[in-house]
Amino acid sequence: MNKNNFLPSKKTAINLSFISLGIFAIIVSIISISASAPNKPATSNFQQDYNIYSIPLPDSANFAGEKVNYALIDVRERFERELLINTYWQSQTMLFLKRSTRWFPVIEKILEEEGVPADFKYLSLIESGFTNSASPAGACGFWQILKTTATENGLEVNDNIDERYNVYKSTRVACKYFKDAKAKFGSWTMAAASYNMGIRGLENQTKRQKQSDYYHLLLNEETSRYVFRILAAKTILSNPSFYGFNIKPEEYYPSFETYTITVDSSISDIAEFAFSHNINYKVVKLFNPWLRDNFLINKSGKVYEIVLPHEKHLSVLMGTTSN
Repeated sequence: MNKNNFLPSKKTAINLSFISLGIFAIIVSIISISASAPNKPATSNFQQDYNIYSIPLPDSANFAGEKVNYALIDVRERFERELLINTYWQSQTMLFLKRSTRWFPVIEKILEEEGVPADFKYLSLIESGFTNSASPAGACGFWQILKTTATENGLEVNDNIDERYNVYKSTRVACKYFKDAKAKFGSWTMAAASYNMGIRGLENQTKRQKQSDYYHLLLNEETSRYVFRILAAKTILSNPSFYGFNIKPEEYYPSFETYTITVDSSISDIAEFAFSHNINYKVVKLFNPWLRDNFLINKSGKVYEIVLPHEKHLSVLMGTTSN
């Protein structure tokens, strides 16, 4: 056997030298880092800078002036669940806060006119987040109204027009529902719960369980959470800084002063219509999302109200200076 077979070649020896130098450099780096690092566990900075707290329930709570039954342990735990979720789902709740300054004044005014407690504005908020969304079941708009409910209550719904997206008209339809449900169940809390479950569904449960108090009823998961989601939104939005939400006044989304024009004929081109009022297509649709196409068919001469922004807002809406 040739002994030379056991000796490294010149090339191999050079490579081994480089490897040795690399290992030496790594060891020196580790010693240097260890010497400069404080004698603390690796998680210490994380623990110091990031903490998660249990959220205390308010001393008492009410929906539309009706007291939440804190005497029941499951009520406290269900409320705490939604308070925790909405406090630590920061992005959603931050958007709730920012949008509230734009839409609460609009909705509060209509609720007051209709004789419905202001707390129902939080129901609209949790239903849609004040976005003109559509659910898988086909419910649309801020109040998530189904097509059948809309048409039964005088809202126009077709390919060209969908008044479920008209915040003024849809809010009045929602108010009618709440007042009917309040008359049926005797409480605003039950009226709110029925908005999720339906009047018939909730009525069936009151008969089955021989209970008429929301807090004493055993309901499906979604309806069981529903009123507490409203309560959590109300609690946090009523005192955001207490729950860790810090927003400067100028960071809330602004409201807009508007005026209304009436139209009793068709509009063949909404873009051209917008130009004639010194705005553009996008602005018309932002303020009138119930217009579902780029034209308005109106063969019957029905009167429609189109909402437009005051000219002083055009600088932020269109990047132009008002006159």
